[in-house]
Amino acid sequence: MPESVKNSGKVAWRCPSNIALIKYWGKHGDQLPNNASISITLQNAFTETIVTFEFDESINNIEVIFEFGQQRNESFESRVNRFLLRIQPQMPFLRHLRINIESKNNFPHSAGIASSASGFGSLALCICSIEELLFGQISGFLDFRQKASYLARIGSGSACRSIYGGFSIWGQNSTLPESSDVYAVDINHHIHPVFQDIQDSILLVSSEKKQVSSSDGHALMEHHAYARIRYQLAESKLQELITALQTGDMEQFILITESEAVSLHALMMLSESNYILLKPNTLAIIEKVQRFRAEHKLPMCFTLDAGPNIHLLYPESVREEVQNFINDELLQHCEHKQWIHDRIGKGPVKLDIA
Repeated sequence: MPESVKNSGKVAWRCPSNIALIKYWGKHGDQLPNNASISITLQNAFTETIVTFEFDESINNIEVIFEFGQQRNESFESRVNRFLLRIQPQMPFLRHLRINIESKNNFPHSAGIASSASGFGSLALCICSIEELLFGQISGFLDFRQKASYLARIGSGSACRSIYGGFSIWGQNSTLPESSDVYAVDINHHIHPVFQDIQDSILLVSSEKKQVSSSDGHALMEHHAYARIRYQLAESKLQELITALQTGDMEQFILITESEAVSLHALMMLSESNYILLKPNTLAIIEKVQRFRAEHKLPMCFTLDAGPNIHLLYPESVREEVQNFINDELLQHCEHKQWIHDRIGKGPVKLDIA
């Protein structure tokens, strides 16, 4: 270890969540996607993680304490330990660390926002910062963000996209030769200005715990009767979406985004262990959104993660009209009339904790 670098210290990152437009659903190997996905990284829904570390060559197994919201969380600590064990081949110095991880979200756990994406994203960034502090450089990758994305993917697939602001793609695709299965890639240089101020109003339909975890949901795709056609359609939809994003075709963006959201839930309903995550109020909101768009000719659409809560996407130019519509027509379908406003974001931020 160079004498100029530190063998102990503290690092901190804030990493936002993201919402997928083309969905990642189904995986193989070491957390590799069965189809490429495209997402928008959010601005205001984020995880902050602080890691205090000490490098000690006398220990040969990483020692971890994990706290979430200032409380010891043994369940997630076990998940973090598994993650750190899996990335040790790329980060062998980890076995000589004592680390204390303090993590917190600024959004409710039940908000329909991917906390694993922001959580593992922020942790991966912290680990890369520790490597820089210990050895003065990042090893094995083109740059810091690429390595952080690679590591985040191993913790949670969608986390690799949260390492970048704006739009990113994860999964190899012939339309974008720089794309990869093992890390996400920033594609903002391909995006038309009309999409660069996208707003995301998250309508909280239900805070109930999901029947099936995302990991179990991905596993159901292994024997799914429609898996092959799903991956073929996802490929063609992704190519169509890239064209729409490049040309500023809002109508096509809306069509593909809503089709993908519905397709994700159709796959769940048609799996061997079929399950339904949509709620009656989810469907009521979707119907009202489509009717309002048709009547008022406003560019807005919905998408969904693997849950009942709606992400309503629209450009900044129609923010007032859409939010009036939310308050007047949609909040009655939300649990306790709750909703969260967010927008496209600039990506993770390293925090100054000195």
